[in-house]
Amino acid sequence: MQADQINPKIARMANQIAMFMESKPEAEGVEGLSSHINDFWEPRMRRQFFALVDAGGDGLRPLVLKAAEKIRRPAAD
Repeated sequence: MQADQINPKIARMANQIAMFMESKPEAEGVEGLSSHINDFWEPRMRRQFFALVDAGGDGLRPLVLKAAEKIRRPAAD
C-alpha cells in the first residue's frame, strides 16, 4: 500500500483509543489498545494501520507506536 493510499481516519481512530488508554498505566494501556485493534479492526483496517506505521508513523501518539508491536499484522492482499 502506497503512502498516498493511507486512510487518515485510521490515525485518528488509533489516536482516540490511545487517548483513552493513556489514563491507565503504560503496560495496561498498550495491552488495551492492541487488544481493541486486534479484536475489532478488520484486516483491511489493520493493513492501512501498518502502512501508516511502516511509513514512519507520522501523527500517531507514542502509545500507538508501542502497541503496534502487539497488533496482529494481517496477510497482504
